[in-house]
Amino acid sequence: MCDIRTYNVVILGIGFLFIFTAFTTCGNIEQTVVKSLDNATFTGSGYHSLGIIYGIFSFANLLAPPVVTVIGPRFTMFFSGILYSGYIAVFINPWTWSFYFTSVLIGIGAALLWTAQGHFLVENSDASTINRNTGLFWALLQCSMLFGNLYVYLDWKGKSEISDGDRRIMFIALLVTSVIGTLSFLILRRSQQLEDEVLSEEEGRSLLSSRLIYKQRANSAINDAKAEFKTILHLFGTKTILLLACCMAYSGLELSFYSGVYGTCIGATSQFGDGAKALIGISGIVVGFGEIIGGGLFGLILKNNRFRRTSVVFLGMVVHFVAFYLIFLNIPDDAPVAFKSSTQEKPYLSPSVSIAMLCSFLLGLGDSCFNTQLYSILGRVYTEQSAPAFAIFKFIQSIFAAVAFFYSGYLLLTWQLLIMVILGFIGTLCFFMVERMQNVSADLPEY
Repeated sequence: MCDIRTYNVVILGIGFLFIFTAFTTCGNIEQTVVKSLDNATFTGSGYHSLGIIYGIFSFANLLAPPVVTVIGPRFTMFFSGILYSGYIAVFINPWTWSFYFTSVLIGIGAALLWTAQGHFLVENSDASTINRNTGLFWALLQCSMLFGNLYVYLDWKGKSEISDGDRRIMFIALLVTSVIGTLSFLILRRSQQLEDEVLSEEEGRSLLSSRLIYKQRANSAINDAKAEFKTILHLFGTKTILLLACCMAYSGLELSFYSGVYGTCIGATSQFGDGAKALIGISGIVVGFGEIIGGGLFGLILKNNRFRRTSVVFLGMVVHFVAFYLIFLNIPDDAPVAFKSSTQEKPYLSPSVSIAMLCSFLLGLGDSCFNTQLYSILGRVYTEQSAPAFAIFKFIQSIFAAVAFFYSGYLLLTWQLLIMVILGFIGTLCFFMVERMQNVSADLPEY
């Protein structure tokens, strides 16, 4: 029989698996769905919605910690899950105002959800189990890219247009999935250690009212948030963060591309015929496989000390640049901005499904290269200031993801790929400089 902490980590991972099966699938297909709407009054854009989500998410991260401290991580995650489910529900009968309003709400919910997740995961781990628990959680989370996208493939196979009936059935299924994940947070339990701490705290406060206790918690949370904000401002001015900011910004651009833009491009490629829409689901699955394989592979590489972080980041850059070049040759230039559901231009090569899926895998593999090594170097350099450092990472990544989603509906594919190539090269170079600085300061051998 597993202990309560392990049980909590498994339930936490399952909850995120269900919620992000719904949300990741939604993000992958929503621009295609929006373009297929038979609704003259709807004027929303899937790209703009995702841009709003990531923009709000980046700034809401600064306000999330005190909220989680006051109301607790379990209730915070349950409340955030409701916001995610509300966003999914909008697609059943979409209106422009509700589409953008829930985009704002889910941006706030995302900040609360991820802050609470980190807090709860640490609460249920110790020095001997943190790596195991983190790996277990992320393995369950990454599986969210598989199941929803498989459903998209099976449901949309052979359909050149997405009817209102198809859309409603799809998003009712995603809504049910999200609600199941949200409800799972209600069966999370306090560990025995946490229960002992709460009992001890209650014994010392037996004469205090509940209102006074929550007021003290709120004041403590606000003071902690102020101190963390000052630390964030200080770290923003350091040379290490300024250099890594380029790599963080690139991770935001490529995040928006593989999670929302590339699937839309595949679905809009008229040369793929009636199977184009179904290929969006397969592409999402293949991206997920790239993420899962890359994460596990690079974890083993670093554990055995065969390669340094710079080697993995350089591999990520090469993998992404190969993917960008193949996409440039294989996908029509107007695919991201096609007003209707299919493209008018012809690419340099005759579009190949095999090449398109290969690029999906490379996008996921390259993304795991950059993100795993950014987490690694931030954890090493800012051991005592990890929370502010990771907050900066998510802030910069989310801001640039939001910017990319906003320009994705206006720039041709060539320009979007060129922007990522330039920033990817600069970001990789800056990462090398930071790694060299750390090696020199620690007097580590060069190889």
